[in-house]
Amino acid sequence: MVNWIGIAAINLAIAVALGAFGAHSIKNMVNAQQLEWWHTATLYLFIHALGLLLVGILIRLNIATQTTAWLLQVGVIIFAGSLFAMTLGAPRWFGAVTPIGGVLMIAGWAWLAVTAFRLNNAT
Repeated sequence: MVNWIGIAAINLAIAVALGAFGAHSIKNMVNAQQLEWWHTATLYLFIHALGLLLVGILIRLNIATQTTAWLLQVGVIIFAGSLFAMTLGAPRWFGAVTPIGGVLMIAGWAWLAVTAFRLNNAT
């Protein structure tokens, strides 16, 4: 079984590092739009790392499934990763993959809801 709590902790550490990098190092090297992308990516990485931490705990309690965790993790990598990449100079068309990550994150949260309702109905 994948250690989602450990992966969430790594995601949180990365979010702190990238947030600090965005606040101190690249602030004067990019334009306002790029800085906004960086802030959005960092925010979503933080939120979904905390969510993944919760999901990891719920998996250990048999309340959530691996599917939820995978959807959240892959989604945030694609969503935040594409925004970080564009901030650092990737072509603007690279942003076309950003919504795919968003859809995967939405699907992850929706799958958690479905799982929770199914568990509630089974008891």
